[in-house]
Amino acid sequence: PACWGTPALPGQLAAMAPVIGRRATKAVAKKKALNFVIDCSKPVDDKIMEIASFEKFLTDKIKVNGKTGVLGDSIKVARDKTKVTVTADTHLSKRYLKYLTKKYLKKHNVRDWLRVIASNKERNVYELRYFNIANNEEGEDDE
Repeated sequence: PACWGTPALPGQLAAMAPVIGRRATKAVAKKKALNFVIDCSKPVDDKIMEIASFEKFLTDKIKVNGKTGVLGDSIKVARDKTKVTVTADTHLSKRYLKYLTKKYLKKHNVRDWLRVIASNKERNVYELRYFNIANNEEGEDDE
């Protein structure tokens, strides 16, 4: 009701009355861990970037509850030969990982050659790819 002094309509009264004897029907489900992969195979194969330093950068820079460097048990950063996997039990956006990856590339002065692209095949995978510079060079030679 709009005001406490006005009488409620019969339909509104049923919605307001507390339900007695019914249990909550929502089951408390365990949150599924978010799993993100950053595929760095192309720059690592060309020895442009080191996967270990990228893993350390992510571990140091990811913020949990407004604090950097304190991941705790909620976020885990692991690496393979060419991939970095970030597993999060708490909220972590994929876009935030892209931001941190771009920040790492800029710090190591390879942002001009590499870009971060979401994979076409899998939803939670970012890939580091080279810009297509070959098309631009052909245009510059003509001038």
